[in-house]
Amino acid sequence: MRILLDESLPTELRDELPGHFVRSVQEMGWSALRNGELLRQAVDQFDVFVTADQNLQYQQNLKTLPIAVAVLVARSNRIQSLTPLVPGLLSALATLEPRTLFRIGT
Repeated sequence: MRILLDESLPTELRDELPGHFVRSVQEMGWSALRNGELLRQAVDQFDVFVTADQNLQYQQNLKTLPIAVAVLVARSNRIQSLTPLVPGLLSALATLEPRTLFRIGT
């Protein structure tokens, strides 16, 4: 799976996703892009966009993009708070459908 990590997530999250091609928004040089433009740019190179932005689903029409979005819901964006969500994320990635948004966490 080709995964793009939002700039709000720690790049250490990559280490928790073995077997997947993972890049961050910063590594791609896309930090200046707003969410809609970022998602359009990501479509050609990634299968899923992983973010902690819980408002993204209200800001974008995800049905128009052939990319899935995973929203991690944790107390903070620190790796210690996100690591417990990794098994749920990996499970969701196994059954991933384009043009869907799924939430992992409370």
